[in-house]
Amino acid sequence: MKEAIGVAAEKKKEERQGVVVLGATGSIGVNTLNVLRLHPDRFAVIALSAYRQVDRLREQCLEFHPRYAVVAEEGKAASLQADLRSAGCRTEVLAGPAALDAVAQDADVHTVVCGIVGAAGLLSAWAAVKAGKRVLFANKEPLVMSGHLLLDEAVRSGAVLLPLDSEHNAIFQCLPASWSSLAGAGVRRILLTCSGGPFRNTPASEFARVTPDQACAHPRWVMGRKISVDSATLMNKGLELIEACRLFRAAPGQIDVVIHPQSVIHSLVEYVDGSVLAQLGNPDMRTPIAHALGFPARIEAGVASLDLPAIGQLEFAPPDEVRFPCLRLAREAAVAGGSAPTVLNAANEVAVAAFLDGGIAFSAIPEIIERVLSAIPVTSADSLEAIQAEDARARHAAQGFIARRGVQGARAC
Repeated sequence: MKEAIGVAAEKKKEERQGVVVLGATGSIGVNTLNVLRLHPDRFAVIALSAYRQVDRLREQCLEFHPRYAVVAEEGKAASLQADLRSAGCRTEVLAGPAALDAVAQDADVHTVVCGIVGAAGLLSAWAAVKAGKRVLFANKEPLVMSGHLLLDEAVRSGAVLLPLDSEHNAIFQCLPASWSSLAGAGVRRILLTCSGGPFRNTPASEFARVTPDQACAHPRWVMGRKISVDSATLMNKGLELIEACRLFRAAPGQIDVVIHPQSVIHSLVEYVDGSVLAQLGNPDMRTPIAHALGFPARIEAGVASLDLPAIGQLEFAPPDEVRFPCLRLAREAAVAGGSAPTVLNAANEVAVAAFLDGGIAFSAIPEIIERVLSAIPVTSADSLEAIQAEDARARHAAQGFIARRGVQGARAC
């Protein structure tokens, strides 16, 4: 396990480490570049990628001058290339999934930051792991969908996996430096903290009227719309539970979720002697990003010191899985194993997209996910191809359930 998580497989330090940021224009990418900006002598930006926000990518290229920039479409690539050339920037612009794989595997790349949201980030993450890179995971979906296979591949390739999610990074920091298993390290359980999202105190009877803007208004973190909705349903915490099972070889029963609205304690690890270690810090993604970029060294993140007297009080409460059934569904998928987490993730992505597009109510998100999980039997999912097939099957089923809801709603009117 330590080979996969990076305790023993640290590569020889170079004068400047080549870094690729996949999803550079999202919140993780922007925060990563904020940290990299502080350490120009330590890191060299080799490649940046973006999906929709090409204008922001242009500005990033003009500042960091990466060797490559990757966008989704050929037309946008040509336009961006011409724009950069006219500005005197020599960045080469590429397009498409194959380009993402290529930059992730480039010989001059030491570290790949995986910040592409959703299952769309699966293949480029796999490419980086297969190439034996140091892979910093902010997008939890590849680990949720194929974590056991991904970790096995990391051991074969010598890749180093480090978590960027604040919770998983906190767990990693609370484990012994030489841990190889939770039992061997004397760990009794892991406690994942959760802010509770924007509807922590909202009655479930009001969920049907929740708007996308309300669901995306997270009280503590600034994130993209999809992950913000996941936080509002607590599915984000459910996906993090599955990710923790994958990363730390933990059984679902070894992981508890605790609501902590201040988001100061990012997670805790309880040991068999009763000791509980916690990682604290301001709710700022630059802290786990800097930890992973510099690991095992500590580097400046640009984050203000934690002022505990100003905070004054830290609150904790158990999650309500009746009001927030997505957390229950994720735990059940973790227990079922096999293809269940892949199906859960795919159904959730489709349902969240439908909610953001105005196609279903906020309260319908867990209903769609549960129907898809009930309709698709669990398989072994023992290959990347099998995982992709289950992902496609679940998406098709979710789209069908959503379409039928729309037809029924129209008839009711």
